[in-house]
Amino acid sequence: MRSTTFRVLTLLLVLLVTLTSAACRVRQTEEGELPEVDVDVEAEGGNLPEYDVDAADVDVNKKEVTVTVPDIDVNMPPEDDDDDDPPPPSR
Repeated sequence: MRSTTFRVLTLLLVLLVTLTSAACRVRQTEEGELPEVDVDVEAEGGNLPEYDVDAADVDVNKKEVTVTVPDIDVNMPPEDDDDDDPPPPSR
């Protein structure tokens, strides 16, 4: 049971990573660099790497649709004043 669950979770993780990495293209456009630090605890700012991301094009359309829903009538039994009786056992 544990082995099957682990395999399923691993497969889902691999599938998720594959789909998300295939959905866009990422290119690093600039290298990152660490700040230069003096012994006197003075620091010059570092530089984070820059990335150019081309995300997938998503076309979202909106369409108004009328849905017919069934009409349901609920007939409740009359309320009794005898609340001392226990409810019937459930099966």
